[in-house]
Amino acid sequence: MKVLAFAATNSRQSINKQLVTHAAKQLQQTTGAELEILDLNDFEMPIYSVDREQESGIPEPAQAFFKKIGEADAVLISFGEFNGSFSVAYKNVFDWASRIDQKVYQNKPVVVMAASPGPGGAQSVLATAVGSAPYFAMDVKAQLSVPSFYDNFDVEKGELSNAELTAALTEALATLA
Repeated sequence: MKVLAFAATNSRQSINKQLVTHAAKQLQQTTGAELEILDLNDFEMPIYSVDREQESGIPEPAQAFFKKIGEADAVLISFGEFNGSFSVAYKNVFDWASRIDQKVYQNKPVVVMAASPGPGGAQSVLATAVGSAPYFAMDVKAQLSVPSFYDNFDVEKGELSNAELTAALTEALATLA
């Protein structure tokens, strides 16, 4: 099984990048999956607009992102929450990719996650992602919210430290096996 994983943010120090990396490694250990962890910084391009698309077509990074999803058997995403919504970095890559085909996620099984330093666990962005998933052919198998990240994740070890969240992550990842 080939698994594509990414944090839906361009922050290099992202707690969501730490979470998705941990989840991907856990999935690899339990299933032997082949992993590819993307960095959205590798997919920077102009802000989407119809005018830009008509003038220059779809940028290569958007095409590469769409192709990476197509080549995967499953996808892990951890969404950063910015003012209750998607990060601009993710939204831009997603918007460009959706111009290739609205079914950006190509019916791939997906586990969606979100983490926040506060008690809300980025529930708003997770709800948005799950609610819009059918429109973009994202087959959401499970979701996980990690609130109070620094209380529930051991940054030095790079893993969840909360037993309930660890069990919930294991259960979520099992939906892809």
